[in-house]
Amino acid sequence: MIDCGTYIAGPAAATILSDFGAEVIKIERPPYGDPYRYLPQVAGMPVSDVNYTWILDARNKKSVVLDLTDTQARAALTKLIASADIFITNYQPQLQRKFALEYKDLAPLNPRLIYASVTGYGENGDDAEKPGYDATAYWARSGLMYSMHNADAEPVQSPAGFGDHPTSVTLFASIMLALYQRQITGRGAKVRTSLMANGVWSHSCAIQAALCGAQFLPKWTRKQAINPFVNHYVASDGRRIFLCLLDAAQDWPNLCAALDWPQHVLTDLRFNTAGARRANNVELIAMLDEAIAKHDLAYWIRVLKEHDLVWGPVPSPMEIAADPQLEANGVLAEVEPGLKTVQNPINVEGIEKSAPRMAPEVGQDTREVLLAAGYGNDEIDAMIARGAAVAR
Repeated sequence: MIDCGTYIAGPAAATILSDFGAEVIKIERPPYGDPYRYLPQVAGMPVSDVNYTWILDARNKKSVVLDLTDTQARAALTKLIASADIFITNYQPQLQRKFALEYKDLAPLNPRLIYASVTGYGENGDDAEKPGYDATAYWARSGLMYSMHNADAEPVQSPAGFGDHPTSVTLFASIMLALYQRQITGRGAKVRTSLMANGVWSHSCAIQAALCGAQFLPKWTRKQAINPFVNHYVASDGRRIFLCLLDAAQDWPNLCAALDWPQHVLTDLRFNTAGARRANNVELIAMLDEAIAKHDLAYWIRVLKEHDLVWGPVPSPMEIAADPQLEANGVLAEVEPGLKTVQNPINVEGIEKSAPRMAPEVGQDTREVLLAAGYGNDEIDAMIARGAAVAR
């Protein structure tokens, strides 16, 4: 398959396919390759000597660097597409037209081709050709950024790849559906999605409410949360605990027991019904704050489990990377000795994921891939000499 994309949303779908054994040829631009290679150098990103984002989304792939404005390099890509099962791109529509990489251009070359496209805002409408990162198209445009902050806080910036990676799973699912259709019909197809559509799908409970004319409540602060049972609290060691107690009939007595509160609190008219707890939310939250602040997270991990309460810690990325629950479920895999990567979240019983391989250097596989496609060393050298290709 051909990964003719940049940054994350399209290429990450190719990474998922590679995890299940697909050969992925990544097409990069000369001379420095996909700009995504350099994301860790952007101000505000975690600082490391290891190119962590490239490892995550370019693992297992072969790097072929071609200048698509060059006729011969463009012909080389066309030759690769003619024998590929899948072509993935997240180029903007105007770039797809410029390089003749629209579905209508490629389908005649390979009637069995699955053509998968990701855009920022969809392929129609005024914003169809507008560039969009996940921070703008998924996070901001979908309204997630508007919704996901308290009344006493400003909206926050989403983490890198926050919308791209869920969108890549949507694209992967679309590709698999098209492959199933091809198995039945023998014909390829175009599949597509957008960052905006995936953001809206993530935010769809609220958007469906708006579509139904629902009345939205004003934003609240943590200390004024309407439901004290769906809120976060701080333990004595500064670690946060997020409670999500939705079965109040069972959870209220269990919570009182976990907090070692006296019996009269359980029957207190201010708190013994859902309506009473809503009416007295500020007071109850203050009581919960005081109680949870008496002990550290390790204590609450044990006690909340003993009392069958639904909750979650709020760990840092460093803590998540060392979480034994991830190890127990194969969420992490070793890409080389001493270095792990995050696996895609899809699992099929009886099918093992491929052991991840290190992400390629710029143009690492250009010569090998073009030789396999029928080009001679002299032709490849000529393309390299004029900058139409890069090989290592």
